[in-house]
Amino acid sequence: MAMTWNNCFSSKRYGIDKATRDTRSDFERDWDRIIFSSPFRRLQNKTQVFPLPEEIFVHNRLTHSLEVASVGRSLGGLIGEKIATLADVEKDVDAATFYISDLKYVIAAACLAHDMGNPAFGHSGEEAISKYFKKRDRSNQPDDITFKQLFSPAEWKDLITFEGNANALRILTMKQNGRMKGGFRLTYSTLGSIIKYPCASLASVKGILHRKKYGYFKIDEDVFLEIAQELNMIRDADAGPEIGYQRHPFVFIVEAADDICYNIIDFEDAHRLGILSYDEVRDSFLSIIAADPKANMDSVKRVADDLSGDPNESIAYLRAKSIGALIYKCTGVFWENRDAILAGTFEKSLIDAIPELERPLKKIATISRQKIYNARKVVELEIAGFRIMSGLVEDFVTAALTPAPLREKEHQKILELLPTQYTFDEAGSPYTKVMHILDFISGMTDLYALKLYRKLRGIEM
Repeated sequence: MAMTWNNCFSSKRYGIDKATRDTRSDFERDWDRIIFSSPFRRLQNKTQVFPLPEEIFVHNRLTHSLEVASVGRSLGGLIGEKIATLADVEKDVDAATFYISDLKYVIAAACLAHDMGNPAFGHSGEEAISKYFKKRDRSNQPDDITFKQLFSPAEWKDLITFEGNANALRILTMKQNGRMKGGFRLTYSTLGSIIKYPCASLASVKGILHRKKYGYFKIDEDVFLEIAQELNMIRDADAGPEIGYQRHPFVFIVEAADDICYNIIDFEDAHRLGILSYDEVRDSFLSIIAADPKANMDSVKRVADDLSGDPNESIAYLRAKSIGALIYKCTGVFWENRDAILAGTFEKSLIDAIPELERPLKKIATISRQKIYNARKVVELEIAGFRIMSGLVEDFVTAALTPAPLREKEHQKILELLPTQYTFDEAGSPYTKVMHILDFISGMTDLYALKLYRKLRGIEM
């Protein structure tokens, strides 16, 4: 069945057969289930970009996710109102109601969940997990069996390119020991909206937007295929023998909300920390606001100058105006390219498809690389995070993959630290055991990972 605006959404829940009556819509309940969950709360102690200083509050993964959800709700509301005016949608009461009333909740919930799969210390954590397996492959196992040969090609690719996006889908859908089937039991619409790269790891290809990374682990393949089928997602013929699909249209909205926030918010945080000057941030934000034809630039500059006695307040005002301008422009890009987005032929992010913002956003990206992401505190955190996560993966994976009769007392004690929901069947495959270990490690907060690392090495008791 071809994907249309009328059949690309579903209020059905993954892992549950019947609907539950409630005063809230199914999509509002997705938001509630995420925001009250432990994995979401743990984002408060996961680094966004900067270390968490005591003197100045900067964004962590939790505050970032909440702000992305706010922007996503606005984008979903504006775009939903436009889609509801399409002739085929207007004729379908359920579809029209969904786009007018519910799309904004789907996008907001997906935005809340989009970073839940990121391990402690962000991309350093992902890289540390991946590098452990690459490094381990260089040593041989007994009987000359290489470590890599313990896994299938698809399983191995998952491990050497550990992906937070795939991990988010796993967290939301997996049945942990002692927990209910279906994980969070979210609607298929919300789950489809977070799958930024709808393909297997072996199908990922640099340079192709929707296959630049991958969206699910091999162990979760059936989950992904069920979501793709329910939402009538389009198979990507260019993926060859591997599993690959075109992006779901709602993914572009979630991605835009994330792009808007991190482009703007990292700049605001850098100003508060004294990494960027007031004039540098002010001028960058004004260049973005100027792209909005509705903006009265004389008035904007006057208000910003009036607030300049408190530079942080002035930048906060310009930040709000910049986000408003980007929401307006991204809504326009989605609407202008809606047919290509639905057909799976649109190969740009919404924010990258705004010609008048190409130069100012490129300048922001350059400054971010040079002055923010290479700031000493950021680099120090990345190095520390890399070493901490590498050490934990080594400790737990070594213990898990050592056959039970050969385990030393240290190995056994390490495995006793696994919470019940992450314990594994000794008869399971090496890949299954490793995934249970990574479920545990990737869910750690920065502080918990640091403390556990120090304890396992006898640095603190």
